[in-house]
Amino acid sequence: MKNHESEFEFYELLRRFFVEYLPYTVNASPHTIVSYKSAFRLLFTYFAEKTDVKVGGITFMTLDFDQMNGFFDWLINERKNSRTTAKQRMGALSSFADYAQSRNLDAAIVFRTSLEKIAKKSFRRVKGKMRSSFTRQELKILFSLPDTTSRLGFRDLVLLSVMYASGARAQEICDLKVQDVEFDDIDNAILTFTGKGEKTRRVRITADATRLLIRYINYRKIDKMSEKYVFPSQRNNHLSVPAIEEIYEKYITMAKSEYPNMFCNGPYTPHVMRHTTATHMIEAGVPLPIVKNILGHSSIQTTQIYLDISQQTVDRTLVEWNTKWFPGKDLEEAALPHKKSHIPDFLN
Repeated sequence: MKNHESEFEFYELLRRFFVEYLPYTVNASPHTIVSYKSAFRLLFTYFAEKTDVKVGGITFMTLDFDQMNGFFDWLINERKNSRTTAKQRMGALSSFADYAQSRNLDAAIVFRTSLEKIAKKSFRRVKGKMRSSFTRQELKILFSLPDTTSRLGFRDLVLLSVMYASGARAQEICDLKVQDVEFDDIDNAILTFTGKGEKTRRVRITADATRLLIRYINYRKIDKMSEKYVFPSQRNNHLSVPAIEEIYEKYITMAKSEYPNMFCNGPYTPHVMRHTTATHMIEAGVPLPIVKNILGHSSIQTTQIYLDISQQTVDRTLVEWNTKWFPGKDLEEAALPHKKSHIPDFLN
């Protein structure tokens, strides 16, 4: 009886994941749902063809390290999936593992732990750490999270917006004083930052960020107090870098909880916002020497790395475009009736 209940729980959670959670709770795109279904159809095919486990008898306990490791070996070695494709399958399974674990920690922990071990073993980055950046949709979500009816929430929104608009380092934001903010006649504030090596630079920020910053300074009633730090902590007049790191951690955690299919290229530190600013500037056609001056780099070689980030974004966009307009195997399979009895109906 207990084993039957375990089987039922796995299939019921998987059904709800596809029928309710993906399309309605997180509003996942049709292509994402199709891709995720394909990953699980492959998983069921692997169990049916390569193991002694009956597909109808799969439980969370069945999905242990040995079985899941065998599945990914099968994908790469027998089906000749690229490591990128296999990593996409990992993303689909991990998304369900997160969903299941949030609803039954004890049941799904073996499955989730197995995937984590395999990801570290098989899909870790080999050529050095890739620099993360936020997508525009992720930024929109991030900026929507602070509760601006509270003092700290208002501060957090202005801080995030100014960091994106300026590309400033966390320490530079901590050190920003009222006297470092200049408002001109064209609705764009000019911020003076003191960066590495005590070098100063002036950065003009967007009109939207300027309006927020004006409101915030007036809200704090510090517009005439030139020596006041713009962003205080709860207890001190001077915000610290660890405090900014905690702010990012707070909102990234909230964002991942509400949008589990996004914010997947972390870790997201405050410096990621600086990477994002640089990447978006280059994508918008801002010349590299100007980006260099805005970021305060001493050498243009340092700025050059963002060209690689931008190319990664271009490549990802092209893949998404090709997938959408020139359907590959996953979408073609989805259009065909599936006669194999080992595939649950909700995965067709």
